[in-house]
Amino acid sequence: MSIEPLSWGRGSIPPDDGLPTRPSAPPEGKWSVPARSANLEAVRSALTSENSLGVVITGGRGVGKSSLARAAVADLGPDVWSLQLRTGPSGSATPYGCLSFLLARLPQAYMGSPTAILRGITSLIRSDAAGRPCIITLDTSGSIDDMSAGVLLNVMLTRTARIIAVAPNSSDLPSDFHWLLTERRLAEVRLSNLNELQTRQVLLSLLGHRVSSSLVTTFHQMVGGNPLLLKALVTEQQLSGNLVLSDSVWTLRDKVVLDGAASLDDIVRSRWSREAPETREVIEMLSCARRVELSRLTAVYGADVVADMEDGGLLEIDDSDCRWVSLREKYIGDVVRTWLSISRRRELRAVLLGGQEPDPATMTVEELMSAAAWTHECEAALSPALALAAAEAAVQLFDPRFALTYADMLQRTDPQWAPAQRQKAAAYLQLDMPVQALAALDDISRPELEALDLEEYAEVIAAKAQVMLRLPAHAAKVPDLLASARQRLDKVGHHAAWPAPVAVAANRIALSEFEYRAHAGDFTAMIPDLERAADPARNPDISFRFRSAIILMGALATTGREMDALSLMRQLGGQISDASHVVGLRERYTKEAYFVLLVAGQWRRCIDLLGSTGQGQANGLPYRSAATELAVGMAYVFSGRGDAALEPLISAAAQLELQPVETALRSAYAATALAYAQTGNTAQARRYLGKLQRTPGKAGFAAESIIEFCALVAGRWLGDSEAVTTLKQTARRNMAAGRWTIAGISLLAATVNGSDADFRLLEEIAGHRQGPLAEISRLTALGSRTKDAKALLAGAELAATLELDAVEARCMALAVDFARQDGDAASARTAQARLDILASTVANLPIVPSSGSPLLTSRERQIARMAGRGASNRDIALEMGVSVRTVEGHLYQVFTKLGVTSRGDLTGLV
Repeated sequence: MSIEPLSWGRGSIPPDDGLPTRPSAPPEGKWSVPARSANLEAVRSALTSENSLGVVITGGRGVGKSSLARAAVADLGPDVWSLQLRTGPSGSATPYGCLSFLLARLPQAYMGSPTAILRGITSLIRSDAAGRPCIITLDTSGSIDDMSAGVLLNVMLTRTARIIAVAPNSSDLPSDFHWLLTERRLAEVRLSNLNELQTRQVLLSLLGHRVSSSLVTTFHQMVGGNPLLLKALVTEQQLSGNLVLSDSVWTLRDKVVLDGAASLDDIVRSRWSREAPETREVIEMLSCARRVELSRLTAVYGADVVADMEDGGLLEIDDSDCRWVSLREKYIGDVVRTWLSISRRRELRAVLLGGQEPDPATMTVEELMSAAAWTHECEAALSPALALAAAEAAVQLFDPRFALTYADMLQRTDPQWAPAQRQKAAAYLQLDMPVQALAALDDISRPELEALDLEEYAEVIAAKAQVMLRLPAHAAKVPDLLASARQRLDKVGHHAAWPAPVAVAANRIALSEFEYRAHAGDFTAMIPDLERAADPARNPDISFRFRSAIILMGALATTGREMDALSLMRQLGGQISDASHVVGLRERYTKEAYFVLLVAGQWRRCIDLLGSTGQGQANGLPYRSAATELAVGMAYVFSGRGDAALEPLISAAAQLELQPVETALRSAYAATALAYAQTGNTAQARRYLGKLQRTPGKAGFAAESIIEFCALVAGRWLGDSEAVTTLKQTARRNMAAGRWTIAGISLLAATVNGSDADFRLLEEIAGHRQGPLAEISRLTALGSRTKDAKALLAGAELAATLELDAVEARCMALAVDFARQDGDAASARTAQARLDILASTVANLPIVPSSGSPLLTSRERQIARMAGRGASNRDIALEMGVSVRTVEGHLYQVFTKLGVTSRGDLTGLV
């Protein structure tokens, strides 16, 4: 009696089901698996191990259990026959429920008893497999009946097939499966939600192009790393037009809004239907308030409800003194909030506040943003004080569009209107819209300006000066504006002492004068004034003192006093918490500290500095992320690592083209051009230089110096002699102004093929500077001018301590030639070996040894390293899977290239 084999291939669904075909999309297993490589390897190992009967994949809803199972089966190749089983909605109530389609194919003779059915299904599976290994995937969304469990156990124990069981928890499986797990005949692979790195890998696989950091962070925070929700969110944002491909980088056009997000809405409604009424109300409350103090939430809803929700994974409670409570999965709040009517939002707000409006003066910036957003969503009017405070908080959190929304709520008749115009101007500046910023401030009439109290008057004047510096046509008028303000203050009280309002206002105007001089690059002359302003003994105004000290950091770093600047940076870093009440102070410090570290050659510390800032501030992510990625890429470019710089720089440029941030777009274009030039990609380097030339704008001296440096050095890498000439002219101009650090950096870049005069000038400039980068410049100039290989090796070793790969490669390449010319074989070997290693990080060497000595290939380097450790030719051949003769041939090439005669000479060279 024959049992006909299945004719449907893999799985239990016929390919021709009469349904219309849908456009092809990436298979789920294909896009989510890159983040699950370790889990996939564990599943594969369980399916191929001799003693294993299969594997159980467990995890929460949407973490990718079924996707991993499909990927594992596909990974085993076409020689494996697979069968997919799924428990039905009736679960254990239907005998042989998940095997019903196989049961229907059994001849009547097999239907007499459970034993006959067991044997018949086992025989049928074996027949369908036709001698091939068989894998059964069992998706247990419901319970498995005992009859099906018995058949599956027999299938495993008779080695008819191995099983991949998919379940939320191992406790959801039949008891026989528990026994196999205990006996380690079945392995368990537990999946959890993705971390942020895995989320990036999934997005790369799903979207097929680069993804910006803001996109990764935003999506990861919203869905908590759940792959199913992540895919739904990607689909929704693509359909809404908010997720866009900008210059081959996927990024967000604006903030994520989930109103109308059908697929996510369905997921949340499914979960919502299973929650108790009191749980739903807490979710509604937190969806509107974003976060609530634990004490207040428990007072309203009871400690038991909150504790149960935390145990169930719905809530998270932070470790701060206030113990803030928020929804663990942010997307739930975003979706639920769209369901609530205006009246329901107002009702929830009244319950939480208890009839008492919040006091903006007692709230943190995050609290202000949440309170203002909730009030605005209730279509209730914000009090002028709350609207102003929210606008200021939004500027501080780098959320300029929200700042504009709240600032626009104030009426001209409100006492806070002028300060709101100031916040509006700051927001426009963040959006790189200085014309609109100036218009907002010019809207304050002369009588209104004169009617302001002295401190607010000084703040408005300072804000106007800052805006005018961004407009070349107005920058020259800033000194007159500040002089006029100072005259007014002098008439009120020239000799008043701090904290008198006139003294506070005078300090604010003095700070604007410092900012103007720093913008113009007039550092040398103002350092004594800055030192007096930053002296605690002379100035008790902590805001003025710290902000003056921050400007002093940059002035010292620019004028050759790099070590003094670094010392001041460390000092301020330890004291800045004492001035935490000063709005925006930490951001100013971080920005200036980054510049100090960059020009001092401390690029690695630049990246470390960026990693310690901006954590947990999701409000301004679309803006902060672009600036952060730009800063990371710029640090890599300054180190000479163009390959490493390209990823963050291309992402930053793509985001900034959609959402400009101050003057960062020009910096991004210049740095990207240099990164491409460093990697030898001439076409792309010229493309970004063209973009830079077509982009208008003017930044302060520090930013413009970096932009100009990157663009000119890119031109130098591309062989543009005019760029080299301009670099030398720039060096002389900065030298004349006492900006020794900038002069030295420019001339070092210009003298890759310099003259004796250039090198003498570089030595002279180095004598006016402090720190290791100055010494590197001096040794490079001295060694190049005198053809001293040892000086160049010393400079290269110093560059290596700072990981300045391009500078080190330059010194080593010259050292190879000069050492060989002098017959110094040891120095030549050392330089050549180090140059060989640098070739892996510096794709396009700034100088190639004129002797033409070739670098080691990767195979030669591998063999030389093993030989230097004492391995014999036979051991090396066995390790690499080649013949002894092949090893001997490679070693001959290594000895020839490095100029050595024995294995002992290889130690330390490779």
